[in-house]
Amino acid sequence: MGIDILKTRLPRIISVGPNLIEHVPETLIELGGHESNLPVILVHDDITWDIAGREITALLQDVGISSQHYCIKQPTIDEAKNVSSLANEIKATHILGVGGGSVIDVAKLGSKIANLPFISIPTNASHDGIASMRASLLDEGKKKSFEANPPIAVIADLEIISQAPFRFLAAGSGDAIANKTAVLDWELAHRLKGERMGEYPRVLADMAAEHVIRDSKLVSRGDLIAAKIVTKALITSSIAMCLAGSSRPASGAEHLFSHALDRILKKPALHGEQTALGSILMMYLHGGDWQRIRGALETIGAPTTAKAAGIPEEKIIEALLIAHTIRPERYTILGSTGLTEQAAREAAEITGII
Repeated sequence: MGIDILKTRLPRIISVGPNLIEHVPETLIELGGHESNLPVILVHDDITWDIAGREITALLQDVGISSQHYCIKQPTIDEAKNVSSLANEIKATHILGVGGGSVIDVAKLGSKIANLPFISIPTNASHDGIASMRASLLDEGKKKSFEANPPIAVIADLEIISQAPFRFLAAGSGDAIANKTAVLDWELAHRLKGERMGEYPRVLADMAAEHVIRDSKLVSRGDLIAAKIVTKALITSSIAMCLAGSSRPASGAEHLFSHALDRILKKPALHGEQTALGSILMMYLHGGDWQRIRGALETIGAPTTAKAAGIPEEKIIEALLIAHTIRPERYTILGSTGLTEQAAREAAEITGII
């Protein structure tokens, strides 16, 4: 019997706690980011510059590490290419993503293109891209998923994350809980299609979801403890994906449903809000305990209906009908032919999504 060779990259440093922004310089020094006297790049947007970017720049300057900042306007592949070009131009040593999911994804893909180490500094905990090796960005107006560099370090300051609007934390909870249906789809593909499945990343992803479900009352408080629970769950999901070498442990039919909504809505809801709705629907299709997922999300305060998420009900049906076409190579409970309109409507009505 042959033995598979596991080749993956994981963060060398993961720091989760309050007031960690001040530790960014020492983390860079530990990673060797000060030895060449070359600059680092801070990627941020207008909001996250004020939240953390300006302070990090000053802290780096205090220890003699120079930096340049790049403010993104849109989460596009062109912005990632711009970050890479700037990095090459100034001979940067590291790229730091300071912000939410869009900022981190731009920095992450920019580091991949430039072949530079990436440091993730999230300012909210809205989805599991914090430490994953995938980036979801717009390419010619359509959101696509790209292979990217996982971070060499993650610095999650819970003071900052807990002060972000609670909607982001609730969305992050939804993205973590969605692992429940993602692993069921992975198991299904393993049994029916012979797809390779890693037991360790599967268990990690399920454990991350279970922690958020179990502690849903604590998460609903939106305090430091809540931020810690959700952030650690999202990082665990990211690690599971890194170990699996794909997004399989944390992305199944519920994510295909979310990506379908991204395509058909002029203004989609937050990614984690959409995957939360998707996880309720897909657990119903799996014949599992969808009421438990819905109950946890309700306790947390995440949307559990199309109306609460600001999505027209007919768009829910439309997304369910096309979800199987988003990544046809990824086998899920939706199968290769998808749902009939009657089945889609029945699932949405029985689960109370519409």
